[in-house]
Amino acid sequence: MTNFAKQALAGLRVLLVLTVITGVLYPTAVWAVSRLPGLHANAEAVDTTLVGIDREGDEWFHTRPSTATLPASGGSNKSERNADYDTVVAERRAVVAQREGVSADLVPQDAYTASASGLDPHISPAYAELQVPRVARVNGLGEDRVRRLVTDHTDGRGAGILGEPGVNVTALNRALEALK
Repeated sequence: MTNFAKQALAGLRVLLVLTVITGVLYPTAVWAVSRLPGLHANAEAVDTTLVGIDREGDEWFHTRPSTATLPASGGSNKSERNADYDTVVAERRAVVAQREGVSADLVPQDAYTASASGLDPHISPAYAELQVPRVARVNGLGEDRVRRLVTDHTDGRGAGILGEPGVNVTALNRALEALK
């Protein structure tokens, strides 16, 4: 057998082994783990706050809007100079302003600009603060108590300098649910 044939045969074996591992074994293992009981409840990931879950209703804090269609994630290809984009953003801003009972110019930017994936659980502290009076009123709680919940679920900057502080809405709503 020539040296070329030996190398070709070794390459073919490596290809077959990696195909079985990455094309059969790994996907099967991921599928099997996803079927374990207790990982999902009502299509909501259990025991994780890494995914933003926007609940319906005025009794909850809301996440950023999303351009994604569930269950997939993905952004929009519309730029800031697109007239359709401007219309959608203005409509979202008006809806948030009406829901929160404030002027549209008081609505923080992350309340009406979409998250590309729709999976980020964080909103700005300003957007959380805007929602405090509504959430407190609808749930029959004091605003101070709801503000403490917001503070408890506000993450600081990464490593003390990276990014902006954010409020984890998934964790915040779960804590609010526990109060009820």
